[in-house]
Amino acid sequence: MLITDHELTRFTDDVQDADAIEAGAWDTPRYGRGDRLGSYHEVGPDTAQRALSLLDLSRPVRSFSLGETLYVGYPGWGERAYSQQLVVNGYQPSPDFEGVVLAAEASGRNRASTLEEVVSLSFNLGSKVNGLAHVGVGRVYYGGRRIDDLLATGGVTDLDTTEWGAPLVTRGYVIDVLSYLLESAPAGSPALAAAADGRAVLAGDHRITLEELLGAIERQSLPSFEPGDAIFLRTGWRRLLRTEPKRYLRGSPGVWLRETRWLASFRPAMVGTDSWCWGSTSSSVTQGNLAACHQELLVHEGVRIAESMALDELSAAGVDRFVLIHNPIRAEGAVSTNAAPTALANVEPGA
Repeated sequence: MLITDHELTRFTDDVQDADAIEAGAWDTPRYGRGDRLGSYHEVGPDTAQRALSLLDLSRPVRSFSLGETLYVGYPGWGERAYSQQLVVNGYQPSPDFEGVVLAAEASGRNRASTLEEVVSLSFNLGSKVNGLAHVGVGRVYYGGRRIDDLLATGGVTDLDTTEWGAPLVTRGYVIDVLSYLLESAPAGSPALAAAADGRAVLAGDHRITLEELLGAIERQSLPSFEPGDAIFLRTGWRRLLRTEPKRYLRGSPGVWLRETRWLASFRPAMVGTDSWCWGSTSSSVTQGNLAACHQELLVHEGVRIAESMALDELSAAGVDRFVLIHNPIRAEGAVSTNAAPTALANVEPGA
């Protein structure tokens, strides 16, 4: 993927002018004031056809889940948490059982008993896709909306996951920054670190540069991105999830505004990462600006953000381009969804 010197200087790290935005500078996005779909406008039957053409149906096709496994204690930022209890009906468990017992005796002549679960979680925990109402600039949200118009006790009144349109079918790409730096960075590079099990990860304070993205793209011979594609970054940070959850939340390798703006210029349906947060969390990079990349993508560009995507299995199978399928949980008032995308790709048996 070639990029000119002019294009390299076109994208900057200049932080948005919050005063101007609150005064209306971003009220009319590319798709018009009041728009609900954002860059999902770029996805349709032609996009699905283009994606499916990646597959050679004369060869084996393998499916991959990009979702992490949720478990009690899953590390979540702020108040985000996951809890689950087993619900027993028709049986009396032992005294140390702390779940829910609906009835101790089985029902009917055939003595039916049942097991199910009751769950409490944030849709913004684990593998998730953030919707356009997730982040604003002060009172301003996507499409010129004001936060007062979005608030209701049961959720947002606009831009919820029921309004995302048809399930997404598009081309997906992984830019494998971790593998690129493992090959190109000098020994002892501060860009690289290790998980507790010794596996390589990007350092938690590493800012992924545009030059690194371009280097990884060239290494993988990825084609030019087109509107409606889904673009993911692999950092290896997910390898800390179970063994070092505090470290996992303490940092997050990622891009900053220059790289975010460059990716957004392709009009992707979504961008994503295998870390818990899109964008660098390093204070030396952010300089006190919180979620500025989210503001650029969600409020300005109308591009959804996928986080905590499980990309290592794809990498291990040698897959960096695939058919991406995503069907969000349709929940009235829900800002985001933790229904994970699925990837389809040609993979030979045993790969």
